[in-house]
Parts: sequence; structure tokens; C-alpha cells
Amino acid sequence: QLQLVESGGGLVQPGGSLRLSCAASRFTLSSYVILWFRQAPGKEREGVSCISSLHSSTNYADSVKGRFTISRDNAKNTVYLQMNNLKPEDSARYYCAALRASFCTNSMSPNGKYDYWGQGTQVTVSS
Repeated sequence: QLQLVESGGGLVQPGGSLRLSCAASRFTLSSYVILWFRQAPGKEREGVSCISSLHSSTNYADSVKGRFTISRDNAKNTVYLQMNNLKPEDSARYYCAALRASFCTNSMSPNGKYDYWGQGTQVTVSS
């Protein structure tokens, strides 16, 4: 009973682009704050981006500002993460999480009490 399913990962060369999707089943994403996290081998999970349920305001980690864009399509019950100008250090497994709330917080802590997590999708940036 997967509630959140990520897709769109893959192998891309440095400077390339990928669009990740986070699709919800069994609940309506529009009422949830959605966050993207990533975790590379041997590293802690870190917050990448967040989109609020009200007004679709967004937050980004400093490391991805200007390169990544988060958006939501409530009609498709899906949130996207457009990743441009990818770098090898962006390589990680990317996860989305959902929180029944109105607004993002600045922390984007992976230790928050999220209502749902996805299984993740692997992104590898390499030449």
C-alpha cells in the first residue's frame, strides 16, 4: 500500500537535467506540505526542497537554489522536482514526504513527524 511513489530518477551527465515526480495514492496531496529529501551513501538525509499546501510557497536548500524547482499539480495529485545543471554531488537517493500542514518550515528536517514517505528514486550524476 504505497502512499507516495517517486519516479524519474536515473543516470545523467553533469550539467544535465531530470524531473522527479512524487505521486500520491489514497490521499489528496493538495492538503499536504510536500518535501524532497536526499541521502547519499554514508551521509545523513538532508532536506532539498519544500512546497506548501497554501499558496504553493517554496523553500530550497542553499546547495540547490537556482538549479532545482519544486512544483505541484493538484489535478494530477503529483509534486515535481525539476533538477537542472546537475552536479556529481547531487547524486543520492531522493525521497518525498508529506505532512498535513499549511506551510513549510525553514528547517526541512528529515527527522520531522511526516505522515507519509515514499520509497525513493536514485539519481546518479556522472560522466
